[in-house]
Amino acid sequence: MSSNDPFARLPEAAFFTVVSATVTDGSPWSIEQHSGLSGVPGGKDISPQLSWSGAPDGTRSYAVTVYDPDAPTGSGFWHWAVADIPATVTELPEGAGDDTGSGLPEGAFQLPNDARAARFIGAAPPAGHGPHRYFTVVHALDVDTTDVPADATPAALGFTMAGHILGRAVLTATAETPA
Repeated sequence: MSSNDPFARLPEAAFFTVVSATVTDGSPWSIEQHSGLSGVPGGKDISPQLSWSGAPDGTRSYAVTVYDPDAPTGSGFWHWAVADIPATVTELPEGAGDDTGSGLPEGAFQLPNDARAARFIGAAPPAGHGPHRYFTVVHALDVDTTDVPADATPAALGFTMAGHILGRAVLTATAETPA
């Protein structure tokens, strides 16, 4: 695992709190958050339950992203991106990131991840590559909508959001596949 900080070059933002009934900050994902689609035995690609509080005043919407900066790609790996979550919503149920986005609030939508699927895809670090970090981030935004198209990449969402982020709540999980 490298020490690269995915937030180091982003604009500073206020911190607020995100917690999960699925995973504790700093702990490994359960097998449910590993990728069966990528061939991890027992993996189920189930998005984590998330609850957040303390967002900055002026928050008009949220976005949620899950990113692995330790993936051996040179650019990390985006596992999930959800845009346009209304400011009145402060929780996503476990499994909200299924193929249909069944647990997402009205108006919110999933962008294609780096596997090009508009859903949550779980952890699948290469065998023997060491531990990977999975940054689950709730971004508090000062706009009602990001105006990104549904087929945009998570990187395009990040670029579009950059000037609108009021706050950032971060929960980091880990995963490792033994050699």
